[in-house]
Amino acid sequence: MLKATDLSFSFARRGASGPRVIDGVSLDVERGTVVGLLGPNGSGKTTLLRILAGVLPPRSGRVLIDGHPIEQLTRRELARRIAVVPQETHSTFDFSVIDMVLMGRYPHLGPFELEGAADQEIARDSLAATGTAALETRRFGTLSGGEKQRVVIAGALAQASDILLLDEPTTALDLGYQLEITALLRRLNTERGATMIVSTHDLNLAAALCERIVLLRQGRVIAHGTTKETLTAETIRALYDVDADVQFHPLAGHLTVVPIARPR
Repeated sequence: MLKATDLSFSFARRGASGPRVIDGVSLDVERGTVVGLLGPNGSGKTTLLRILAGVLPPRSGRVLIDGHPIEQLTRRELARRIAVVPQETHSTFDFSVIDMVLMGRYPHLGPFELEGAADQEIARDSLAATGTAALETRRFGTLSGGEKQRVVIAGALAQASDILLLDEPTTALDLGYQLEITALLRRLNTERGATMIVSTHDLNLAAALCERIVLLRQGRVIAHGTTKETLTAETIRALYDVDADVQFHPLAGHLTVVPIARPR
């Protein structure tokens, strides 16, 4: 469904030399799968998501959706295929929750067209799917961090895109909200068949949610494959320079990762 081939990117100006933030990255994401993107700070995860979303053009390589190069799609067409959930969302204006979610309908509206009854219904269905229907009339700025994140995900659902790109969806959330967001994303994948790429530092989130893992270090893929094959003590050490214990937890129903120490 989504295919990236030999992507490279540098923030240096065209024609100038500079370090590559992304260097020869290739990946395939099949429809209905959840792929985790793991790596230390500065490894290029957010930059890669921005390239996949069509926000940044790669210096080399291509991104295809169902075989079509994304640079050949209009912004409106691309928004119908890919929705982005950023680390944080700040609203300049004091929008209500329903207004924030209705913004996801803009790619489906014509010039100067206002949202209709069908758009309102889709927005409310998206709020219900994320457990935020009771917040519809609240002002976005009054919500807690976990509530805001669920509302932003509702907006991405209302966008009715084929693929969700999520950048650190549980960052700065307490443990309860982390579990809520993880359960929500798992449910959206199971019930709606949502295809996701999730960038995260949370190895246990990746273990609980993702079917496949891509490990990124210094802009390069050092390992990729199924979660069971890829999330191992050896690869974690190669990725983070940290010794970790990786075991299947029978109560959690997935691998768990416990960092132990920096190797000497």
